[in-house]
Amino acid sequence: MGKKKSKYSKESMQPFLLSLPFVLFVFAFAYVPLFGWGYAFTDYRAGMQMSDIGFAGLQHFAAIWKNKTELLRVLRNTFAMSLIGLVFSPLPMVFAILINEIKSNRFRKLVQTLTTLPNFISWIVVFTLAFAMFSSDGMVNGLLHRVGSNEIVNPLGNADIAWIFQWALATWKTLGWSAIIYIAAIAGIDAELYDAAHVDGANRFQTIMNVTVPGLYATFFVLLLLQISNILSNGFDQYFVFYNPLTAEKVEVLDYYVYRVGVLSNNYPQSIALGMFKTIVSVTLLFGANRLSQKLRGESIV
Repeated sequence: MGKKKSKYSKESMQPFLLSLPFVLFVFAFAYVPLFGWGYAFTDYRAGMQMSDIGFAGLQHFAAIWKNKTELLRVLRNTFAMSLIGLVFSPLPMVFAILINEIKSNRFRKLVQTLTTLPNFISWIVVFTLAFAMFSSDGMVNGLLHRVGSNEIVNPLGNADIAWIFQWALATWKTLGWSAIIYIAAIAGIDAELYDAAHVDGANRFQTIMNVTVPGLYATFFVLLLLQISNILSNGFDQYFVFYNPLTAEKVEVLDYYVYRVGVLSNNYPQSIALGMFKTIVSVTLLFGANRLSQKLRGESIV
């Protein structure tokens, strides 16, 4: 009989060692900060000695609801931004299908590369580009002035279109990157299904609707579930750089509000309490969306 192979052989340990740095990264930045939740029950302020920190109970949780007007405004902006994203959540899937339908491999790769690159541009650079284009002395207003128009277009300071403008910027930045997972899912669809559709006389549109789209349902619902669970997380960078007094009423979302309460107002316990509230709501939405998916599709996603 041959020697029994150890379950801790070199071949079995190699994938674990390759993934270990990423596991440690997630643990360090996603789980270690949870120990800081304890500060939400204290009267901690920056610079205090550990011996001077007292127990505050649920004081900071109650303080969240004292300024209901401000909190409701922030939640309104947060939900509005997230709901606009949910309405247009099929857009990356549609974009991936359109890219897949391009016959020229060279042109398809060019389009995919050009639409993916903005994802790697920082929001500070995006703001710089937007300011150069849409400020009062920017390129757009300069062109309008040259054609004889005296109207000044300034979406950076227009609160009426702030939600749509921020969504458009985020879509331009992430559309190509978000489509990658759908392109990979399309590549995994059985080619025999396409052959059968062609034999049955289906045209390109019918093939897309009866083969490609059904093959992407599972991927779409998983990403939709994750998007619903993050409905209170609009991101911080974008709204931090685009925040200004003219659009503050519409641009201040929950992530920026947590920063303002914690860093600008030096009230770290209350900002942590806000973060805990956001986490609890997000987890509730995650399981709620999963339960709804289970009822609608007959299977659980997570």
